[in-house]
Amino acid sequence: MITVMKFGGTSVGSPEALQRVVKIILNEEGKKIVVVSAMSGITNFLVKGAESLPDGKTDLVKKFEQMHIDAAGQLLGAEQMGKFRKDFDIRMEKFREILEDRAASEGPYYIDNISSQGERFSSLILCHALREAGARSVALTSEDCGIYAEGRPLSGSADLKKTESMMTIKVKPYVDDGVIPVITGFYGVKSDGLPLTFGRGGSDYSAAVVANAMNADLLEIWTDVDGFMSADPRIIPDAVKIDEMNFSEAAELAYFGAKVLHPRTIEPVRIKHIPLKVRNSFKPEEPGTIIHHLRKPRDDMLRSVALKTDLSIIAINSAEIAFYPDMVARIIEKIAENEVVIYSISTSLSTVAFLVHSNDVKSILSRLNTLGPEDIDRIEVKNDVALVCAVGDNLLSKCGVSAEIFTAVKEARANVEMISEGASDVSLNFVVPMARVTDVVKILHSKYVRGG
Repeated sequence: MITVMKFGGTSVGSPEALQRVVKIILNEEGKKIVVVSAMSGITNFLVKGAESLPDGKTDLVKKFEQMHIDAAGQLLGAEQMGKFRKDFDIRMEKFREILEDRAASEGPYYIDNISSQGERFSSLILCHALREAGARSVALTSEDCGIYAEGRPLSGSADLKKTESMMTIKVKPYVDDGVIPVITGFYGVKSDGLPLTFGRGGSDYSAAVVANAMNADLLEIWTDVDGFMSADPRIIPDAVKIDEMNFSEAAELAYFGAKVLHPRTIEPVRIKHIPLKVRNSFKPEEPGTIIHHLRKPRDDMLRSVALKTDLSIIAINSAEIAFYPDMVARIIEKIAENEVVIYSISTSLSTVAFLVHSNDVKSILSRLNTLGPEDIDRIEVKNDVALVCAVGDNLLSKCGVSAEIFTAVKEARANVEMISEGASDVSLNFVVPMARVTDVVKILHSKYVRGG
C-alpha cells in the first residue's frame, strides 16, 4: 500500500510541529511519500522580500537562512546537523544564484521561482529529521521528481501524464526500496526548466498530483483542522465534523468557501478513484474526513453550508444578448483575463451577470470598456454580496428542496440576488447581501443540517 502524506505550513511551522510530523509519518503503515508546504509564513516572507529586490537581497537571504538553520538546530543532533548543512548550503547557493540573476529577474516566472524556495528547505529539514529518527529518507524537489507544469505565471496546472511517466522513473525506485521521499509541494517545472507555482495553497494540489502519478492507495492531507465541517465553526459554534463525503461534495465546498482543501485537489485523485483523508496533525488521534467515490446516503437534507464573502455582481446589458453567443464569448474572455475567477454566471434575454471577487471589479470594468457600444448598452455593479453554497444528497431530484431553502432565506430577511442551480446535483448556490449572509447560514444550518 502506498500513502501520499501532505503536511501544510502550520504542520511544519515549528520544531515542535515537525517532531509531531515525524511521529505521524513513522506510525503510518506501508510505503509512504511525503509532500510538504513551506514553513508557516515563509511564502509570504519571500513574496514580500521579492518586492524589495535587488536592494534588500542581503537581508532576505540572511533572515531566510537563519530561520531554517534555527529550526533544524532544534531538531537534529550534531552529526545529522553536519550532514544537513552540506545539503542546505548547496540549496542556498542555488537560491543566491537566482537572486543574482538580473536577466531572470525580468522574466514572467521570476516570482514563481522566488516564492517556491520555501518548500525546498522545509522538505530538506523534514528529510533529515526523519533520518535523525532512524528512517531512510530522501529530499526531492519538483525538478528531481519530474513534476511538470504548464500555464501562466503563479497559476500553473500539472501535466498529469508527463508527470506520471517521469515519477515512475525517478521516484518509484525509492518507494519500492522502502525509502521515504520528501517532496516539495506548491510548484512544478515548465518544459524549459523554470518553476511554475500552482497558486496559493497549491501544495494540496501538488500532493494530489503525486498521488495520481504514483497510483497511490490513499492521499492524506494533514492540516490544522479536524476535517470538513457542517459549517464554519467561527460562525456556527455547534458545527460538527463530517465523517464521510463524496468527491463532488468536497469539490463544491472547497471551491465555494470551505478553507480545508485547495479547490483543485480533488480532480487528480478523483480520476483514479484514490480516497482522500483530511486529518489534523495537531490531533493525530482524530480520524478526520474521508472523501471517496461512494458513501452511504443520509437523511439530512443538507450536509454542509459554506459561504464566500467580499463578492460583487457585474451585470452587462445588451439588447437580445442571448441570441449573440459570440458576444457573450467576447465578454467572458475579457472578464477572465489575468486568471480572474468567475464564481457564477446568470443570463436572461438582454442581460448576462457574473459573480466575481470585489477586488477584481475595477480591472474587469477597465477591460470591458474596451468593447464598443455596439456590444454593450449598460454595465451595472452590485457590491457587498456573498455566496452561500448549500451541499446535500441529490438536491435536484428531491421535490421541494429549493422552496424549503429559500423559505429559510426569507426568515433571515435576505433577498436572493442570484441563483445557480442545476450545474451540480449536490449543491445549490445563491447570492445574498453580505450583511445578511451570517443569518442565512445560521438558519439553514439549524433547520436542515442539525435537524433543528
